[in-house]
Amino acid sequence: MIRRLPGPRLTARQRPAGPPPTPVARRVIRLNNGFQLLFNLLWWMPVFYAYQRQAGLSDGQIFGIQSIYYIAFCLCEIPTGMVADRIGARNCLRAGAVVMTAANLVPVLAPSYAGFLVHFLAIAAGRSLTSGAASAYLYDALAEERCEEHYLKAEGTARALGLAAKVMCWPLVGPLMAVAHPTPYVLSAVSAAGSLACAVALPRLAPAHRGEAPGAHDHDDIGRRRGGLVRDAAAALRWVRATPWLALLMVQGVAVFTLSRICQVNLFQPILMAHGIGESAHGGVLAAMTVAEAVASARPQWLGRRTAPTTWVTLLSLALAGTLAGITLGGPWTVVALLCVFAAATGFAYPVQRKLVNDAIPALAPRATLLSVESIVDRGVCALAAVAAGAYLSADRLDVLLWHSAIVTAVVIIAVQLALRSRAGRRKSSGSLAARSERRGPAPAR
Repeated sequence: MIRRLPGPRLTARQRPAGPPPTPVARRVIRLNNGFQLLFNLLWWMPVFYAYQRQAGLSDGQIFGIQSIYYIAFCLCEIPTGMVADRIGARNCLRAGAVVMTAANLVPVLAPSYAGFLVHFLAIAAGRSLTSGAASAYLYDALAEERCEEHYLKAEGTARALGLAAKVMCWPLVGPLMAVAHPTPYVLSAVSAAGSLACAVALPRLAPAHRGEAPGAHDHDDIGRRRGGLVRDAAAALRWVRATPWLALLMVQGVAVFTLSRICQVNLFQPILMAHGIGESAHGGVLAAMTVAEAVASARPQWLGRRTAPTTWVTLLSLALAGTLAGITLGGPWTVVALLCVFAAATGFAYPVQRKLVNDAIPALAPRATLLSVESIVDRGVCALAAVAAGAYLSADRLDVLLWHSAIVTAVVIIAVQLALRSRAGRRKSSGSLAARSERRGPAPAR
């Protein structure tokens, strides 16, 4: 039997505890929804492979650019997280939106190998500027308004709205390309510019929520700016080392991110083609998966109240692994159904995992930098998984790849769960000992 772990409990179909969000909190949530929707609305996503082929790129060049993109994302994560803690998460969101707008225009101006390489490098920079800063800003802004209990729903709703927008917009890409070939990239740039408007309208946070480093005095921003990036990186790693619970939660999230990214981006079409599902149906299957993920992302509170969030992430990760294994055994309709189940499990797990990590970050720690540490681990594992997936597919061993992915995920996630239970037991014992000592009071003087 799996024991419950301490932590914030999820309740089923109930309103968030505490007072309703303040006007400022509601404004933050609305603008965050708009930013997440527009920033991540990449109109070119369903056609970028065909677009690059039409521009004269070979398969080797296309997938080579993707490998470089993953590496670039990893290299950008820590520096951009530290930038967010130095200049503020809101300013970092603005910078990311500017970079993303320019990145989406590059293929229009230079539809060549060099142009697409620059495009994806800029995409990596823009996304890394916002990956930790967006979550850190939302969490701190709600905490400043004493509305922390609304964070989980806000994070899930923003993700769900972004996915719903993709379902509505992606079917239009083909007809729009027939009218004007560069339309997907132009519309992506327009969307990114809209996200910049949302970032500009976000309210400014108080100095206490700008990610002060340990030992900072009176929020001395000048002294912090004089420090080097290496020192800040070392400080972030010290926070991780001093907070084992946070490190374990980060490792727990690797399975969700890696499996969802590899399956929904890299293996989606090979899986469908291997089961005889033609390319004409790929868009419909992707839309169905996106709807399933959007609904689940918007309703993480549907998860039962009797199981701790850490255990839910573990169970959902095991469900993802089991789904991959089941894909190897089913027919076409079963595969489509399992892919939708896979997407729904991902949708449930993402906001829960995000809140767990944010809750585990100490109050004075550099939040954006630590979230970037989590992201760089995720992307690094994802880059290795992408290389392995390419080797399996080259050897025509897709089923073996899915089985191995399921087994490795199950082993890792069970090991992390055992470590979390052990850590939780030590924390509980330490807390009980401190409580008994407090009840007894100080020892009598002799």
